[in-house]
Amino acid sequence: MSGLVTGDAVVLGLQPARLPSRALALAIDLVVVWAAYLMVSIGLAVATASLDEAAVMAVSIASFLLVLVGAPIAVETLSHGRSLGKLACGLRVVRDDGGPIRFRHALVRGAMGVVEVLFSFGVIACIASLVSARGRRVGDVFAGTLVVRERVPAARGPMVPPPPPPWLVGRFGGLDLSGVPDTLWLAIRQYLTRMKQLDPAVSWSMAQRLAGDLAARTGTPAPEGVPPAAYLAAVVNERQARDARRAFAAATSGTASSSAPAAAFGPAPVAEAVMPVAGPATGPDSTTAHPAPAPHPPQAEPSADLADVRPPASPSGFAPPA
Repeated sequence: MSGLVTGDAVVLGLQPARLPSRALALAIDLVVVWAAYLMVSIGLAVATASLDEAAVMAVSIASFLLVLVGAPIAVETLSHGRSLGKLACGLRVVRDDGGPIRFRHALVRGAMGVVEVLFSFGVIACIASLVSARGRRVGDVFAGTLVVRERVPAARGPMVPPPPPPWLVGRFGGLDLSGVPDTLWLAIRQYLTRMKQLDPAVSWSMAQRLAGDLAARTGTPAPEGVPPAAYLAAVVNERQARDARRAFAAATSGTASSSAPAAAFGPAPVAEAVMPVAGPATGPDSTTAHPAPAPHPPQAEPSADLADVRPPASPSGFAPPA
């Protein structure tokens, strides 16, 4: 990545385009532009056959400036730095601060391109691009622009800390991690994910410094003979294991609490069926309700509970059936 810094001291992750990709994009643009120029020249030659030599020369110069100079400037201005060749190669012209270009940037690049690309057959542009640290040609230097790559390869895999050695797993189960701030955890995680990209001496010094800070926060020094990077990986693994156990315990307790009320109160009571039974003739619609008898064998005697809920006998001595 390029160390491109804006005026606000913000580092932009832009990857400058190098000479091979820029040369391929330029070749595609030149083929298209020269093909259009030849077709326009043939058409103008047929249309101006009856004019004198001076008029033909003026028309030829105008067509040259419009097609070979004006057309690329217009395309870069309207497309914000994407010509046909750059679009095919995944390139784009941007300002030095990473912003999109405007007409004045495209005008300076196009005017300088006539000299360093068309008149010198690209020799000046190639030499300037090879000498420049960011692959810029003379037109880019004067216009304050930069050609960057828009399509960059994706990362090979997720940036996760490496696992600790097997003989260190579970060794720090009693370590007090409550005093370790989140900023230190973030620094340790970033170091573990990028330690293979660092110089060995720099990586070792950073591991020692982070291990010292972690030991000071936990109040327990690192074990003797354990490399600092392995110690950091083991402690990070222990913290992740604790977080996983805590999350699992919370999920389990939530499930148990949701099912506890139903288990404590038991099944819901079932209402007994009630059926109307004719009672004493005390009124036209006089009826008395009593619960239906529970199912029992035919030979069984009615229980006292069922006898208590029977309707009273009528004054005439007739008792309705139970």
